[in-house]
Amino acid sequence: MLVKIHHFWQAMQSSFWVVPALMVLGAVGLAGALIAVEATMELSSINEWPLLFGAGASGARGLLTAVASSMITVAGVVFSITIVALSLTSSQYTSRVLRNFMSDRNNQIVLGVFVGIFAYCLVVLRVIREGEDDSFVPSLAVLGGLILAFIGIGYLIFFIHYISMSIQAASIISNAARETIHAVDHLFPTELGDDVDEEAEGRVTTLLERQSWTSIPAPKTGYIESVDGEAMLSLARKREIIVRMERGIGEFVVEGTPLVSVAGQIELDEDEARALANAYVISHQRTVQQDASFGIRQIVDIALKALSPGVNDTTTAVTCVDYLAAILVRLASRRIGGEHRMEDGILRLIARGPSFPSLLGEAFDQIRQNAEGNVAILARMLESLETVAGKTANFRRRQAIRQQADLIAAVAERTIVSPHDRMGVDASRARLTNILQQPVRSAS
Repeated sequence: MLVKIHHFWQAMQSSFWVVPALMVLGAVGLAGALIAVEATMELSSINEWPLLFGAGASGARGLLTAVASSMITVAGVVFSITIVALSLTSSQYTSRVLRNFMSDRNNQIVLGVFVGIFAYCLVVLRVIREGEDDSFVPSLAVLGGLILAFIGIGYLIFFIHYISMSIQAASIISNAARETIHAVDHLFPTELGDDVDEEAEGRVTTLLERQSWTSIPAPKTGYIESVDGEAMLSLARKREIIVRMERGIGEFVVEGTPLVSVAGQIELDEDEARALANAYVISHQRTVQQDASFGIRQIVDIALKALSPGVNDTTTAVTCVDYLAAILVRLASRRIGGEHRMEDGILRLIARGPSFPSLLGEAFDQIRQNAEGNVAILARMLESLETVAGKTANFRRRQAIRQQADLIAAVAERTIVSPHDRMGVDASRARLTNILQQPVRSAS
């Protein structure tokens, strides 16, 4: 249930209408409150400051009408600019970062300010009456409308500056990297327990080979957005069974295909099978919150678009490699959950998730494959591996780094003809080799 609530909350945060809708409600409430205050209380200051509060009914109506019409026009312009920015980002970088624009709180607030001021003016306009016996001009609310109009002007200036900055390549890449690093900090804290040690791996493998498995099908088609591992462990503990994830976070699953399996001849009832299936949140797209590899995928896609012959933007690709290095440095010092999850020495859950080598390959494989002959990219990738290698003394992770460095060096040797151009690549490779030859520990 908590996973479902978290999924709903994330969907609301990335929605473009929730914050503007709340701001419209707040503006309507503010208008109503100011009108009620003036209608029920005698405010002597209003009569003492006629130049500030002394607008007549026609003047107040004209002011609020001008503010309302201009704000709704500006709201339309802001919406149009946002659509143009989304279109430009999708075509020039990758459509996978559009969700970041949609969930950007500043964009949501700016749109909410303009439609909120429009709604405020409508509410105040409705109560203005002009007549000899029944005249009412909410001077305090009218003044509030004037103040809000100046606030709207300020937000318009801010929005023009902000949108021009946010569509730059460096901003898009850094935002994607920052969101991914936040996900890494959440998903892979420094201390993670209940992993099987190396000596127990053989016993676990022998145990699993003797098991028969009963699969539970996926209830619908889509990408696995998140998994409630605690719910699976709870059911496995209750029924004293082994649960195996057939699909992991970020993977695509087809309705009716195996989603999760249980070991043994135990028959799960319908509610228990549904509980295991409901531990998965299946959506039409991936998100970064529980899928750090998707954040890496976004940056890789931008790099691939930059390296394409039609764009040929090496600088943007280098920026992508730099931020990928920042993510990998954060991963290098984190314990990534193992496949076998134990509880009191008993195997309960066989998880399916990322590993450091898989995340390293996700970050660099496709960039390397599309960077043939590009000295700047190949050299920067080796420099990035230097930085990552310096942050981990883990033997397995250093093996993965060494393998990736060998592949990059092979590409450079095959595609860079000039010895002079290969000097920088060879120098980076030599420094990386020196780091990797330093003594390491063998813990996983």
